[in-house]
Amino acid sequence: MKQTLWGGRLLGEQLGKPIGDDANYAESWEVVDHGTDQSIVQSGCLAGKSLRELLLNHREWLMGDAEDDQFPLLLKYLDCNRVLSVQVHPSDDYGAKMTIPDRGKTEAWYIVAAKPDSVVYAGLKSGVGETELRNAIEQGTADEVLHQFHPQPGSCVFIPAGTVHALGAGLLVAEIQQSSDTTFRLFDWNRVDSKGNARELHIQAGIDVTDFGRGPVQPIQVKEGVHAWQTLVMCDKFVLRAFDSGPQPRLGEEFGDDDHFHIITVPKGTATLTTENEEIQLSTGDSLLLPAALGKVRIDLAANSTALKMIAV
Repeated sequence: MKQTLWGGRLLGEQLGKPIGDDANYAESWEVVDHGTDQSIVQSGCLAGKSLRELLLNHREWLMGDAEDDQFPLLLKYLDCNRVLSVQVHPSDDYGAKMTIPDRGKTEAWYIVAAKPDSVVYAGLKSGVGETELRNAIEQGTADEVLHQFHPQPGSCVFIPAGTVHALGAGLLVAEIQQSSDTTFRLFDWNRVDSKGNARELHIQAGIDVTDFGRGPVQPIQVKEGVHAWQTLVMCDKFVLRAFDSGPQPRLGEEFGDDDHFHIITVPKGTATLTTENEEIQLSTGDSLLLPAALGKVRIDLAANSTALKMIAV
């Protein structure tokens, strides 16, 4: 659990995450292998082992024939109680050349909940180039060059590396991304702390990695009650799919046995996973990593429930 100035309390109140009395709980990292940030196996014969240990000692069982030396994806939930900074992420090539090398960061957001006036900033407006972006940052008006819209719960936003973006206040989000913690902050809404100090910006690096040909990004809406996995994002880093029950339970959708690990999370409602050997109950906010060696899995959704499924490419 990570606390920042833009966090709130929804990770505990809506998703059941363990939080204390503070009002700034911002991120719950669900599946992660990034430096000292590690997911830990909760049950079974490997209980207590980190995701990194699984990768080192049980690579084929976990990853199939993938050859990554680090688990490639990171799943998190975000409580955007206040607007996040305007930022941009580098590509793999740029990340590899940094002083402390890291992966690039392509990501996608699934909007779990949204207040009616909440805003997503995704991509630059058409025709905005380096000069226009730099001038807007210097003048404190970066929002004027950003494409923006009011998101709906159940919508998905794809943010490839190089896309300028920001999550607005009033959003609860599930985010799937490359396993990277590299962010270049372009603009922080002219905020200062109690001592009058602004947070560090990375304007030149951010402009260097910005894809000025990307343009406005539009949301993708999950269709309710479709008795199949819906593909929301298919890119060169990951595939993100959603399964939504609508007002009636949806039973017996199978997946797996494809030489891929699968990450499952339930942003809304409840789900039951059935494997050859056990039945696993997932509540709202629960996440699970299924190894490549597991074989076929069946998922059943209760009414008004959604499951997200992610694999690496």
